[in-house]
Amino acid sequence: MLDSSRTTHPGSSGAPARIPVTVQATDPILREGVLSQLRRHPEVELREETRSGPGTVAVLVDDTLDDDALARLRRLVRGEGARAVLVVSSLRESGLLDAIECGVGAVVWRHEASAHRLVQAVVRAFRGDGDLPADLLGRLMNRVGTLRRSAAAGGGPVPSGLTAREVDVLRLVAEGLDTGEIAGKLSYSERTVKNVIHGLTTRLHLRNRAHAVAYALREGYI
Repeated sequence: MLDSSRTTHPGSSGAPARIPVTVQATDPILREGVLSQLRRHPEVELREETRSGPGTVAVLVDDTLDDDALARLRRLVRGEGARAVLVVSSLRESGLLDAIECGVGAVVWRHEASAHRLVQAVVRAFRGDGDLPADLLGRLMNRVGTLRRSAAAGGGPVPSGLTAREVDVLRLVAEGLDTGEIAGKLSYSERTVKNVIHGLTTRLHLRNRAHAVAYALREGYI
């Protein structure tokens, strides 16, 4: 039976912080495998699949991101307000862009889905940090670079909308740094970094850090 004890969210006093997590998979063997990995970590509170919602992280496990999996992601993120971690064996470039536009905060390859890696992705998604494998980030940058070159050849407009500070922060987000590391690199406080990211995602109607990085890449800032 899944743990249904009360959650204490990060930053609150009292008991150690626990992140509410649901695991979504059409294959019961895959679902049980991820559950068994996550049960080892006390910072995770496992919930039933039907209890996704604001403040929870939904881990969706599948072979690839097909139309059905994408529809489930949209329901979880847009409909129920959960943060999402996608665990897949493979992902096409178009699927990666779809996932980011949908609001996925982290992607984990199934062959790398150890207990430590899964919890790392859950924590980063819960905090609103992006978490993409290096090879996926490279493919995303190549894809967006191709789109940029095509737009330039067609006389597309000059990008606008981000400040120099926002570009500096997003460049480091794209390199995989977390809030504390970005603050150290730029000599900002962590609160300043969070405010910069919150300001640009709110202003440009972006869903999370991964979506902001995709926007910056697409528009030619990084």
